[in-house]
Amino acid sequence: MHSIYQYQQYISDYLESQYETKEPRNLYAPIHYILKLGGKRMRPVLTLMSAEVFDTNYIEALPAALAVEVFHNFSLVHDDIMDDAPLRRGNETVHEKWNTNTAILSGDAMLILAYQYFEKYKTDVFRDLAKLFSKTALEVCEGQQWDVDFETRDDVTIPEYLKMIEYKTAVLVAAAMKMGAIVAETSEENADLIYNFGLNLGLAFQLQDDYLDAFGNPETFGKQVGGDIIENKKTYLYLKAIEFASPTQKEQLLHLFSIHPNDNVDKIASVKEIFNETGASKATQQAILDYTLKAFETLQKLPIDNEKKDMLHSFGENLMGRKV
Repeated sequence: MHSIYQYQQYISDYLESQYETKEPRNLYAPIHYILKLGGKRMRPVLTLMSAEVFDTNYIEALPAALAVEVFHNFSLVHDDIMDDAPLRRGNETVHEKWNTNTAILSGDAMLILAYQYFEKYKTDVFRDLAKLFSKTALEVCEGQQWDVDFETRDDVTIPEYLKMIEYKTAVLVAAAMKMGAIVAETSEENADLIYNFGLNLGLAFQLQDDYLDAFGNPETFGKQVGGDIIENKKTYLYLKAIEFASPTQKEQLLHLFSIHPNDNVDKIASVKEIFNETGASKATQQAILDYTLKAFETLQKLPIDNEKKDMLHSFGENLMGRKV
């Protein structure tokens, strides 16, 4: 096993080795741009870690890891268009730097490129990777659609929200880990356990993302703080605030989430105040902890040595305490 930093470096080096100047330039330049912005590369790191957990050299898992990374970035390019987001990882989003049509087409190409990395594996491994990938990709789209639908609904429940973030975010984290297990050709039981570990970690990660969207540091978060509030998204924070709110607070929150002012500074400040006053902020932090601990419980069931468990445990703890 290696350090998280080493895995990130291996992915960056492998990604760099895949770059080639291709035409038409305006199709491939945005792809290179979004991938070079980097980020934490959490999902591909998990693919490499998972392969090594099951005694396979990380090098074998690099193509699968890159497929995960390319697909994830494809989804971000399209999400940013749908959210009209100006920033991604502290830089201009693809549709802002180029234009919407270019971003859509380059995103489409990224989805196809992601699948091509599975062609580097033998037939049975290719089949299992592609099958999991297709299932996961469709679930991500379903989660994204629910996310959009929820913006215009006032009756979203917490179970519905949790299902949405499971599909939109957590299944890709889980699949990234299971892909490492598939490459390692471990048992189906082990592959399912590592999937469930990733699923709960992914849920914790998305809830943390929701929390940081409201309360993160703009200098380290890399995205527009308060973006979910501006878009009137019914996040876990919002749903818990509605649940705990007094009639007056509830009326105020419903009003704030029905408007789109030209200047959102006051709206964001007012919503965050309600999140804190109602206890929604603390409830969200508790949910992050609960899902992280659930992931750790699953981890203990894996028949791997303690050093490997400690590595995955440390990764989860770092994720829970992140500021970006």
